[in-house]
Amino acid sequence: MLKSLGYLGVNTTDVEGWRKYGTSFLGMQAAKSDGQALSFRMDGAQQRLTVAEASHNGLSHMGWEVDGAVALDGLAARLERAGVSVRHGSNELCEQRRVTDLIVFSDPVGNRLEAFYGLGVASEPFIPGRTMSGFRTGDMGIGHAVLMVPDATAVLAFYRELLGFRLSDYFERPFKAFFLHLNQRHHSLAILQMGTPGIHHLMFETLSLDDVGQAYDLALIDEGRIATTIGRHTNDQVVSFYARSPSGFLVECGWGGLSVDVDTWKPYEVVHGPSLWGHDRDWLPPEKQEEARQIRFAAARNGARAPVHVIDGLYDASPT
Repeated sequence: MLKSLGYLGVNTTDVEGWRKYGTSFLGMQAAKSDGQALSFRMDGAQQRLTVAEASHNGLSHMGWEVDGAVALDGLAARLERAGVSVRHGSNELCEQRRVTDLIVFSDPVGNRLEAFYGLGVASEPFIPGRTMSGFRTGDMGIGHAVLMVPDATAVLAFYRELLGFRLSDYFERPFKAFFLHLNQRHHSLAILQMGTPGIHHLMFETLSLDDVGQAYDLALIDEGRIATTIGRHTNDQVVSFYARSPSGFLVECGWGGLSVDVDTWKPYEVVHGPSLWGHDRDWLPPEKQEEARQIRFAAARNGARAPVHVIDGLYDASPT
């Protein structure tokens, strides 16, 4: 089954906007590209994010890591038995993705998925595009993706029953959302039941709270960049904000995510809504914005709390 979210591809009508956004704002490192797309590093891997010029904006593909050739062949066979069309990646595509081998298929609403193994390791250390501590990746992958669908039923069944995702939790208000994990990261994928199929946001987690705060200040300089104010999530307990990307969808910059025990975790309904505090969402309709605020205010009146997660080996102590 799948292990983690290993890489992402984005389509954009504004390549130059992404060149600056990826480095000076998000803090990724511009990597060598094949001339077809921008390429960014987040850690020791050769490539984690690619941005290609297109006539439309949105998600191009998600790359999900498996544990080697046997696992990849097994997944392909499982998908084909379920009636899912699977295509083996060409040598050229594997080279573009910087992996040993991959397969290509789609989810029920048409999102392109790639499963791979053998992610290429860079020969040079990662150097952030701006002064920051770096990104929390490793065995948990590069963060999470959140998809929008009109009806979550078939999509959830696909990801859970065929690909092995496990439900972390869900909430019903101010909109329906379902959070799915593969490893100790609280969720690598989430499904929002709203709107037309597409990407809602991507999330990248930093190693320092100050990385998030300084990114927030950088976003404030650029009028209209912030789509969701800084706040703290109820379920994964991340402190974050959301910024509009040059492709129109949102990118969440966060820190302090909850780790789950995949063997013992029990899914549950989140009753305090998506946020303990903060996170005013200007992308919601006015009535939903107000509903979200009222849920959040109830959490404040009830004194809802959550611990801060500082994880040895993944978070470096900041110098004094």
